[in-house]
Amino acid sequence: MAQEANSVAAFPAVAADLRRTIDAALPVLQGMSEAEAERPRAPGKWCPKQVLGHLIDSASNNHQRFVRGQQGSELVTPTYAQDHWVDCQAYTARPWRDVTTLWHAYNQHLAHVIERIPLDRARVRCTIGANQPVTLAFVAEDYVAHMRHHLAQANPRLSSGI
Repeated sequence: MAQEANSVAAFPAVAADLRRTIDAALPVLQGMSEAEAERPRAPGKWCPKQVLGHLIDSASNNHQRFVRGQQGSELVTPTYAQDHWVDCQAYTARPWRDVTTLWHAYNQHLAHVIERIPLDRARVRCTIGANQPVTLAFVAEDYVAHMRHHLAQANPRLSSGI
């Protein structure tokens, strides 16, 4: 995990940023053909369907962190084996429209969850796998940054301006 953010996140601002990101990306992603969505970026790399599948898996794992991080004074969770998750869910066997719709809907819900995290939970210590502890605020901020990184992999048009 990246280094700790210097300031406490305003959860509503992170949620708004997440909404802007997914709403800007959705039409670009849905404008891709099935063939484009199934074409790996390079040999041995994920295709856009797999990249978006990974982002769905990330949403699932972070959903747990955002909710459980509000329960106590500390959160400890495992990492997840991202290649295994993507492979066993066979995102390439799903229609592209289904993958993009699920990704967008799940992230709409996460924005709803994030904006309701009480500010006094921002500094809850979160340890994910063997990574150094970070705050719940950082987990939320990093979630959006991680998404942007992978959206740019799914479609180069998303590398600027979202």
